[in-house]
Amino acid sequence: MASGHSSSSAPHSSRGGGSDGFYRKGQEHSSRHYRSVCPLPDVCPKEPTGETRGLCDGPSVVADQHRWTIYSSKVNLPAALNDPRLAKRESDFFTKTWGLDFAETEVMPSFYLPNITKEHFAPYLQEMSQKEKIHERCRAICPNKDDPDSVSSITHNHEKARTELEQVPKIFMRPDFVLNDPVTFNAVLPWSHFSVASGKNRDASSSRLLQEKLSHYLDVVEVCIARQISLRSEAFFHAMSSQHELQDRLQKTTHAVAKLRSRMANMERVMCAGPLRALQQTLTRSNCVRLHSKLKLMAAVHQTQPTVQLLLSTSEFVGALELIATTKEVLQQELQGIHSFRHLGSQLCEMERLIDKMMVADFSTYAKSDLNRPFEEDSQVLEKVGQSGAQAGFFSPLRNHTNARGKVYDRLQSLVFGLLRQRKLDFLDIYSEEIIQAAKGIVRQSVLRTVSQIDEIDTDVVMKLPDQMRLMVFCQWFELLQDIFEHFILFLKRIKATLSVIRCVVLEVLDSSQRSRLTAEGRERTGDQEEEEEEEEERLEGHPRVGTELAYLTHEGLFISDALNEAETQAQETQQQETTRSAAMHMQARRDVYGSDSASATTESSSSREHIAMTTSALPGGLNTGLSDDMMPSDLELGRVANNVQELLYTASDVSHDRCVKVLMARAKDGSLERLSSAEFVCLSQEVEGFVKETEELCGRRSVSLRGALQSQANRFVHRFHEERKNKLSLLLDNERWKQAEVPAEFQDLVNSIADGRITLPDRKTSGTEERKPSDYLTVDGQRYAVVGTVLLLIRIFLEYCQCVNDIPSIATDMLTRLSDFLKHFNSRSCQLVLGAGALQVVGLKTITTKNLALVSRCLQLVVHYIPIIRAHFETKLLPKQYSVLRHFDHITKDYNDHIAEISAKLVAIMDSLFEKVLLKYEVKAPMPSICFRNICKQMAKMHEAISDLLPEEQTQMLFLRINAGFKMHLKKQLSKLGVVNDGAPQHGLVVVDVAFYTENVQVLRSLERLDLNMAEIWEQKR
Repeated sequence: MASGHSSSSAPHSSRGGGSDGFYRKGQEHSSRHYRSVCPLPDVCPKEPTGETRGLCDGPSVVADQHRWTIYSSKVNLPAALNDPRLAKRESDFFTKTWGLDFAETEVMPSFYLPNITKEHFAPYLQEMSQKEKIHERCRAICPNKDDPDSVSSITHNHEKARTELEQVPKIFMRPDFVLNDPVTFNAVLPWSHFSVASGKNRDASSSRLLQEKLSHYLDVVEVCIARQISLRSEAFFHAMSSQHELQDRLQKTTHAVAKLRSRMANMERVMCAGPLRALQQTLTRSNCVRLHSKLKLMAAVHQTQPTVQLLLSTSEFVGALELIATTKEVLQQELQGIHSFRHLGSQLCEMERLIDKMMVADFSTYAKSDLNRPFEEDSQVLEKVGQSGAQAGFFSPLRNHTNARGKVYDRLQSLVFGLLRQRKLDFLDIYSEEIIQAAKGIVRQSVLRTVSQIDEIDTDVVMKLPDQMRLMVFCQWFELLQDIFEHFILFLKRIKATLSVIRCVVLEVLDSSQRSRLTAEGRERTGDQEEEEEEEEERLEGHPRVGTELAYLTHEGLFISDALNEAETQAQETQQQETTRSAAMHMQARRDVYGSDSASATTESSSSREHIAMTTSALPGGLNTGLSDDMMPSDLELGRVANNVQELLYTASDVSHDRCVKVLMARAKDGSLERLSSAEFVCLSQEVEGFVKETEELCGRRSVSLRGALQSQANRFVHRFHEERKNKLSLLLDNERWKQAEVPAEFQDLVNSIADGRITLPDRKTSGTEERKPSDYLTVDGQRYAVVGTVLLLIRIFLEYCQCVNDIPSIATDMLTRLSDFLKHFNSRSCQLVLGAGALQVVGLKTITTKNLALVSRCLQLVVHYIPIIRAHFETKLLPKQYSVLRHFDHITKDYNDHIAEISAKLVAIMDSLFEKVLLKYEVKAPMPSICFRNICKQMAKMHEAISDLLPEEQTQMLFLRINAGFKMHLKKQLSKLGVVNDGAPQHGLVVVDVAFYTENVQVLRSLERLDLNMAEIWEQKR
C-alpha cells in the first residue's frame, strides 16, 4: 500500500538531506528558465520543524491549483512514515487523511513475475565455485593490495630494487647491447684503464676495480631476478608443470596425425588416384574443345574483312555494320590479348568510318539521281509506288514494284537502316539540299526547253533566264508556267514516295525497339516470378533442390565434382542450342528484310552469301541483323526523325512555291502582269490556285508564299483594272449627250440573267441574237427604265467587277473598295455634268432640259436598284470579320438618293421660277381664260410631255403635286396682292374661271386624271 502510493511522489521529501539536495539541484538548474515555485503545505504541520529552509521554495497550491504538476501528488508515504522530525508515529495517519473507511489490504502477488527459489541459482553457484577456488589460491600467492603491511613491504622492496638497478649503467639495459660492437666494447671496457704509461700497479688496481664493479652489477641483477622468481615462484613452477603436460599431449597428437596421414595416403592411392585422373583427362578434353572453338572463332574473325567487302558489294550496309560490331565484341570478350589480332580492332573501326562515308555518299547519289531523273519516264508508276509505300506499310512497295525500281528502293531501305544504326540522323539535311538544287534545275530546264522552241528569242543576245521569260508573249509564258507546275507536282510526288519509304523504315525501327523492350520486360517479370516460385518451393521443402540432387548423386556412388561437371555440360549444350536457334532466326529475318532474290541472283552472289552465312554462323549468336537497342537511336530520337521527315515534305512544298514565285516575279518585273486582260489574269489566278490546292492536298500543308505573290499581283491588277474602267467611264460621261438610248437585246438578256441570280458576264453572243431589234426601254423586274448609253455600259462594268471577284475571291475586299469608288465617281461626275451644267461646255449642249434631268434621275434609280444585289454578291465572298466594308454601299445608296432628290427639286424649281415670272403679270380681267393661265397650262403640258415617258406614273404624280403646290403658293400670293377674295364678286368669278381652266388642262394630262389639285387653298381663310 505504502509503496503503491509512493510510486507517484514528487522528487523531494520533508527534510531529508539527499532529497533536499536533489530538489535544490533541479531548482537551480531550471531557475533561469522557469518562474520560482511556491512551497507545499507540510504533511504534518503540527510538528515543529528543525529547519525552515527546506520547503520554503516549493510551489504554491493556491496559485497552481488549476494546473497539475509533479507537485500535485499530496503524500510521499516513505518520507511521511520515516520523517525524522516526528517524535512518534501517528496511528491515525491514513484515516485522518482518507477517512475511517480506509483499511490496509494485502498486496496480491503479481501474475507476471515467477516465484524465485534457491534452485534457480544452483547452476550459477556450481559454475562459479571452481573459479572462486582458483581466485582464492591466486590471492594467497599474491599479497592483497588492500593490506597496508603487504602494500608497504611490496612498495619498499620495489623502491629498493629500483634504486639498486639504477646503479647499473643504462648501456647494459639497451636491447641492442652487443660486445662485438667496438663502440659498446669501448664504453664497457675503456682503454684508459689499460694504458701502458700508467704502470702495472695502476693497471692491476684498475682491472680489479672494474672487475668488482661488473661483479657488483651482476649481483644486483641476480638479486633482482631472484626476488622476482621468489615472488612468482608458484606461478613459475605451475607454468613448468603445464609445459610438461602440454608436451605429452602434443606427442600423442603427433602419433595420431601420422597414423591418419598413413590411412589417408592409402585411401588416396586406392580410391582417389583413378577418379582424379579421369577428372584431369575430362578437364584436358574440355580445354581442347574450348581451344578448338577459339580456333574456329579466330578463323571466323579472320574472314571478317572479306565478308564485309562482300556485303558492301551488295549494298548490305546493315549486315556489314552488324558483322563489324559482332566482331569487335568478340575481340573484346572472347579473343582479348591475342597478338595476331592486335591491329584488327583499329582496322574494323576504320572500315566502320569508311562505311559511314560510303552510306552518306550513296544516299547523296541516290537523292541526286532520283530527284533529277526525267519526269517523262514512268510518272504514274512513281505515284503508285509512293501511295503504296504510304498506305500498304513497310515492305509492300518494294515487293510489288518492278525489278528496277524495287532494287532502287531496296538500296534506299538498306541505306536508311544503316544510317539510323550509325546514328547519322542528319541525312535528311542532305536530302533537303538536293531538293533545293533539283527545284532550281526544274525551272532552268523548263525555261531552256521552252525558249529553244521560240524562234523570236535569240539566246546569244538575251542570256539571262528572267529576261528570256519577259520576252515571251503571255500564252507562251503561261504554257511555261503550266509546264513548271506540272513538273513540280511530279517532283513533290516523287519526294513523297521517297519520304514515305524513309518514314516507314523509321516507324518500323521504332516499333521493333518498343516490341523488343516490352519482350525483355516480360522476360524479366517471368524470370522473377520463376525465381520466387523456386524459392518458395525450396522454403516449403526445407532444403535446397541442388543439395538434394548432389546428396542423391553422392549416395548413388558418384562424386560431387562429376555432378557439377555434368550440370555444366548440360548448360553449355542448352546455350549452344539457343545460340543456333537465334542465329537461324536472325538469318531468316535478314532474308525477309532484304528480300534476297535467289531466282535472279548470279552464281557469284550465291557463293558469296554462302560464305557470309558460314562466317557469321561461326560467330557467337550468328550475325544479329535485328535492331539492337544499344546501336539504334532512342525512341525520342526516332520520333524526332519521323517528325523531320514530315517537315521535309513541308519544306519541299515551300521550296517549290518559292521557285514558282521567282518565275512569277521575273515576269512581273516590267509590269507585264499588270497589263493583262481580265480573262488572262483570271486564267493565271485559276492556274496558280489549282497548283496551290494540289500541293496542299499532296503535302498536307498550306503554303502562303505563292498565294502572297499572286495577291500582290492581284492588287496591282485590281488597281490597273479599276483605273482603266474609271477612265473609260469618265470618257463615256464626257461624251454623253444625255439623250435616251436604245437598249440592245444583249443588255436586256444581261439584266434578265441578273434577275435570275446569275451575277456573271454572259457568254459570247450567238448569231441568233443579232437579228433581235433593240427596245426603247430597259425592263427590270417589270419596270421600264429609260437610260442613256453610259448606264448600259455601267451595268456591264460592275458585272466585270463581280466576275473578277468570282474568279479571284482573295481580292474581294479590294475590289469592293474599287467598285464603291467607281459608283461614287459616276454619281459625282453625272451631277457635275447635268445639275452642274458641265455638259454645256464638255459636250456642247445648248441647255440642260427637264428631259435631261428626268433621264439622269431614272438612270440613278436603276443604279440604286442594283446596289443591294451587288452588296449581297460581295457578302458571299467576304469573311464574317470583313463585313464592315459593306457599309460603303450604304453611303453610296444615300448619295444616289440625295442626287435623285436634288434632280426632283431642280424640276420643281424650274416650274416655280416660271410660275413666279408669269403670275407677276396676272390681272383679273376679261377675256377668260386669261393669257397668263394659258401660258401656264402650256408649260405644264410641255413639262408633262418631257417627263411622262421617262418617269413612272407614281413619280410623275408626286412631281406634279409638288409643282401644283408651288403654283398655288404663287397664285395665292398674287391674289392677295390684287385684293381678290372669295366673296362672290365679279373678280372672284373671273379667278374661278381661270382656276377651272387650269384644273381641266392639268387633269387632261396622262396619269394625272385622278390628281387632287385642291385649288381651294388659293383663297385666304376668313377670320
